[in-house]
Amino acid sequence: MYDMKSNIVILSVFITVLCGCALQQDVVTLDDRITMFEKRNAVLEERFLDLGKNSADLRSKIDKYSLDQKQKEQNLRDQYAGINVTIDKLREEIQNLNGRLEENDYILKKKNNYYEVIDKQQEDRLKSLEESLRLIQDSIISLEQYLNLEPSSNRFKKGTDSIVKSENQPEKEFSEDEIYILAKKAFDQGDFEEARLKFQKLIKKYPQSKNADNAQFWIGETYYREKWYEKAILEYQNVIEKYSKGNKVQASLLKQGFSFFNLGDKANARLILKELLEKYPKSNEAQIAKQKLKGIK
Repeated sequence: MYDMKSNIVILSVFITVLCGCALQQDVVTLDDRITMFEKRNAVLEERFLDLGKNSADLRSKIDKYSLDQKQKEQNLRDQYAGINVTIDKLREEIQNLNGRLEENDYILKKKNNYYEVIDKQQEDRLKSLEESLRLIQDSIISLEQYLNLEPSSNRFKKGTDSIVKSENQPEKEFSEDEIYILAKKAFDQGDFEEARLKFQKLIKKYPQSKNADNAQFWIGETYYREKWYEKAILEYQNVIEKYSKGNKVQASLLKQGFSFFNLGDKANARLILKELLEKYPKSNEAQIAKQKLKGIK
């Protein structure tokens, strides 16, 4: 009985010792694991801090980029607004120019119609004068024959028939009136180049002639009839500047307006016609200009 109790005690002691050893080994193992977890935790915390720092830097860069983008967008909006303003101004100017062009075109058409009527009237007057001169010459020849006098037909130079005969003679023998009549006749016949040459020779040879301003005007008319409106405008301007006291200034202004209109420059046509109205309000040309301006938009 004693031996059994002793064995039991010994067995209990052995078991206790054995269990104590086992628990101590678990504690060591657990401590090692805790130490490992603490190291891992320290590494993770360090990584987390690095990530936090990187995240702050990234956020700062994002904020800066966002601010830069907003500034760029604002600059682009400002530029776009400025461009829109410029475009609106250009559109307005284009509309004004189109209106002036249409106005000039209308005025030029009206003026062209008017001058066609004037030219026809002048042509009829010239033909009437030529016929009168011919009748006078015939009367003089008949009278000379009746009185048995020496014929004076060679001395009669101002009639149209004798002028035509004198074309074969040297030009220096022509008087200013003869040159003017020959030039106008060429114009009426549609030979604008020949008419232009003769008018130019008249101005060059007789710069103080009473017909000089008319000759200059008809030079412009030759270009106008040929639809060379740029040259016509310049020649009409010569009338306005060189013969400002002559009787062709009003007509030159009117035909200048029509020339600009035919070129599509309504703005300048309107300005020229308004100038005509202001300077010569009572002239026939001013009345024509007034009617023309009503149709120019």
